[in-house]
Amino acid sequence: MSRLLRLMVLMMVLASCGGGNYSAPRNLDNACSILSQRPKYARAFRATERRWGVPTHVQMATIYQESKFIGNARTPYRYVLGVIPMGRVSSAYGYSQALDGTWAEYQRATRSYGARRDNIFDAADFMGWYMNNSRDRNGIALNNAKHQYLAYHEGQTGYRRGTYKRKPWLQRVSSEVGQRASMYQAQLRSCSRY
Repeated sequence: MSRLLRLMVLMMVLASCGGGNYSAPRNLDNACSILSQRPKYARAFRATERRWGVPTHVQMATIYQESKFIGNARTPYRYVLGVIPMGRVSSAYGYSQALDGTWAEYQRATRSYGARRDNIFDAADFMGWYMNNSRDRNGIALNNAKHQYLAYHEGQTGYRRGTYKRKPWLQRVSSEVGQRASMYQAQLRSCSRY
């Protein structure tokens, strides 16, 4: 019996060691605070800016809107009759809230087969790749956070068709993303370590 108890304790200890730190940093309204709490975020955003040209403040505003910087964020469950779970609203996951199909497309296009949506470096790189597609396919400037977010949310074809024009709530949210990007941009200019 003691062997079984030791095995159970060992399994519990191992299970508690498995995950990463997916919690959000404190003070999400301050870009300098976010980057000082999570230096790897700054490295990831700079790497994406160098590779893809997407400014850090645009990446940060999009991640804020999509996941509030929670690395393992998922969409909520759908319920039938208010009590029977029927799966999640979508397959969106991680910092970038990338869908399964779009993530697989990114992995193939960039040959990043081991990339994970709950890794900030991979999530930021995905955003850089996606936003470059938005620029190439729809002519959206990389520093235009509002329209980059609309294309991010609606997909390239949806954006081209103007599906967002029939969604006042999405237009409001994209304006908030643009305002947050401007706020982060101003803050980043004064960060001592960025």
